[in-house]
Amino acid sequence: MAANPLVVEPMFRPGQNIDFPLKGKWHQEFFRNEHDIVLELGCGRGEYTVGLGRCFPEKNYIGVDIKGSRMWTGAEDALRSGMQNVGFLRTHIEFLPEFFSPDEVSELWLTFSDPQMRKATKRLSSSYFLERYRKFIRPNGIVHLKTDSNFLFTYTEELLKANGIVPEACTRNLYALDTEDTKDARAIQTYYEGMWRERGIDIKYLRFRLPKDGALVEPEVEIELDEYRSYGRDKNSSLDTHK
Repeated sequence: MAANPLVVEPMFRPGQNIDFPLKGKWHQEFFRNEHDIVLELGCGRGEYTVGLGRCFPEKNYIGVDIKGSRMWTGAEDALRSGMQNVGFLRTHIEFLPEFFSPDEVSELWLTFSDPQMRKATKRLSSSYFLERYRKFIRPNGIVHLKTDSNFLFTYTEELLKANGIVPEACTRNLYALDTEDTKDARAIQTYYEGMWRERGIDIKYLRFRLPKDGALVEPEVEIELDEYRSYGRDKNSSLDTHK
């Protein structure tokens, strides 16, 4: 990872009041162009980040994850392919405001995030994280949520309703209809996504714009928990619903 020029591994611990050298300079010093910067949060092996970079060369993509052993796969693929619009940042997602300046990022992808059914503040689409995204995403920047979890999809739907945010696209079965407003989300299908579809699990998709101002609130709705986890874990709770 340290030898891969597409990977950024900060040499300091976030929260130490040390200025990150690429903050506000990703366009000029990393990508060397002025194309929009898009982040995939919790990118895992980087399969989706690399796929987005191939499908949309007019944009720059950064996969974010803390686990370097997983991220290495995508980073090596991008390097071997000579891709110049893909990079990877190894850090915790809650620390992202330390790595990007206000308005430096145009879009976010939340692809198959852990639904974190027991604790709302750990969900990547929660008000807790949306407030952090506001610190570096453009006003009304785009957020994509692609998930196999009915719980996370419903929770995010209810959160948007509670805050008066109308989604631009919203479907519980992404591949049922070939529509223009979901074209980008259908452009890439990961290995595990294909497995889930073979198991009869529908892929859900939401796209919305995140306003810069106004307090964000959590939804006060009980949501039925998922009975499964796609990667082999159960719901780890005796409850049937949760907020």
